[in-house]
Amino acid sequence: MSEFVASRKIGDATVTVISDGTLRWAPKFPISEDERRRAMPDADDEGKLTLGLNLAHVRLGGASIVIDPGCDVPSSAWAREFAAKWPGLTRSPGLEAALRQIDVDPGAVTHVLITHAHEDHFAGVAAERGADLVLRFPNARHVIGRRDWEEHPSRKQPDSALVRRLGLAAQRGLLDLMDEEREVAPGVTMAASPGETPGHCHVRVASGTRRFYYLGDLFHLTCEIEHVGWAPPNRDVAALTASRRRLLADASGHDSVLVFSHDRFPAWGRITRAAEGYRWQQG
Repeated sequence: MSEFVASRKIGDATVTVISDGTLRWAPKFPISEDERRRAMPDADDEGKLTLGLNLAHVRLGGASIVIDPGCDVPSSAWAREFAAKWPGLTRSPGLEAALRQIDVDPGAVTHVLITHAHEDHFAGVAAERGADLVLRFPNARHVIGRRDWEEHPSRKQPDSALVRRLGLAAQRGLLDLMDEEREVAPGVTMAASPGETPGHCHVRVASGTRRFYYLGDLFHLTCEIEHVGWAPPNRDVAALTASRRRLLADASGHDSVLVFSHDRFPAWGRITRAAEGYRWQQG
C-alpha cells in the first residue's frame, strides 16, 4: 500500500481504494453535546472532524470501473476553487496518479459510476486542457441516479460543474441514468440508496461467496452505522434511514468488505451485528 493507494483481492475482483485527500467537516447532527462527544471523541471544539476523500477502482472480468472520480487533479482551477471553500483541505496526488500506479489506462476504463451529484464525487470526470474541458474517461459509460441528474438545480446553470463536467458525457451519449438497480457489468451492480441526495446509489461487487460495497455517502461517519437515524442537515432523514437499514441487512448476511467515501483512508471495514443493531469494524 502506498500513502494513497490500497488494493485487495475480493474473490476474482481487484478493488483499489484511492485517497484524494482529507477535509475538515462538522456533521451538525441533531443530538446533545454529550452524545456528540461520546460518538465523535476526535472532534475539535467546533465539532469538526478530519474526513477522508476516498475513490475506488474495480477490475473484474473485462470491466475496468472507476467509482466516484472525485476531485479534479490538485493543480486544476476547479481544485483551487474547491480548496478555498474548505479550509484545512489536504490533497493527495489524486486519481490520475493512482491509476498510473495501478496500470489503468483512462481510455480503457469501461464504466464510471457516480454515487451522487456532489462535486467532490464527480468533478474528476473531466480534465482541464487549457480553457477547455475534456472527458477524462472518453470511452466509458458514465452512470448516475436519474433524480440526481434530471432534478438537480444546477442543470439550469450552464456554468455549473454538473453541466460543464458531467454534461460532457451526456453530450457524447455516454451518460446512463439509473433508477432502482442495474447490473452495469457482470458481478457489479449499482443500487438506489436515496437520502443523502434523491438519486444517491451504492455499488455492490459480487465474486464467488464474497462481496465488496462502495457506499458513497450512505454513511459519513462510523457512528452512523450504530445510529442510523443520525444525519446532517438538509438530508431526507426518513429515506436515508431506510436506505441504511436495507444496506446493513444485506451486507451483514454475506462475507462483505465495505468502504464509504469519507472514512479515513484506507477505509476498509466490515459490518458486525450488535445487540441492538450493527457496528463498524475496521479492516
